Amino acid sequence: MAPKDERVRDFLATRRAKITPDMAGIPRGSGARRVPGLRREEVAMLSGVSVDYYTRIEKGDLTGVSDEVLDALARTLQLTGDESAYLYDLARTARRPQRARRQPKAAVSVPQQVQLLIDAMSATPVIALSRRLDILASNALGRALFDMAYTSPTRRSSASAPNLASVVFLDPPPAGG
Repeated sequence: MAPKDERVRDFLATRRAKITPDMAGIPRGSGARRVPGLRREEVAMLSGVSVDYYTRIEKGDLTGVSDEVLDALARTLQLTGDESAYLYDLARTARRPQRARRQPKAAVSVPQQVQLLIDAMSATPVIALSRRLDILASNALGRALFDMAYTSPTRRSSASAPNLASVVFLDPPPAGG
């Protein structure tokens, strides 16, 4: 079962209470009304959804609710632009899966055989990069060619791998150029 969001419940219930049957175009019955505004059944009917579905939504479960249903609710409840945006924000939050915080990965290195191969290529500069453009390994010419990555002022620490993206986008331009 999806987590319930009290903000959704409070928001929809207060907006439902503000809309009278006359405002929604529903003829008044002869019986006394127990709620100041529309009943859940009336909101569901006017929005084109089942009563159970609307009840689930109003209780705070917006997981899987389509934009079309949100539009219908906004029309039925006569929401302002800001109120509609808030409803969409609540839905977006509910749709986003809650992920556990990822721990930063430890520096990855290349296998020893790959490092030996890189070192053996002494006539050409070689660097091995991760997906995030961290320099994982290099030979002497590679270190010389990409010296700016190793001496970068934006480098987090000498223990962290040099990162080419941070050199390109975060370092100040070289003097005279």
